[in-house]
Amino acid sequence: KLDELSRKYGVQEAELKKGNERAELAEKNLQGIEEELESVGENMKKLETSAERALEREEKFVEKILSLKNKFKATEARYEYGEMNITKLNQRIDDIEDEIYREKLKIKRCSDELNETFDDIIENF
Repeated sequence: KLDELSRKYGVQEAELKKGNERAELAEKNLQGIEEELESVGENMKKLETSAERALEREEKFVEKILSLKNKFKATEARYEYGEMNITKLNQRIDDIEDEIYREKLKIKRCSDELNETFDDIIENF
């Protein structure tokens, strides 16, 4: 009986040793996983910070785009107004040029009449 108890004791001691080894291995694995989890947590914090900064930059870009769109619309309106004014001014220039031409014709007729009158005066005196 003592042999049997001794053998059982030896088997249990071996199982205890294996259990302890597995527990130590599990603790090492757990420690490695905890370190990895901590690293992942730090990376997550960095990613969150980067995402926040990227979101802020995106918001600034959206605001800048809206501002540029508004400036573009205002510039386009000024361009159209300028084009309209240019068209009106060109029409006014054409009208003035026509008026100048008519006045030159009147002056030419007056000049011709004066020349005829002077010629008549010279012939008659």
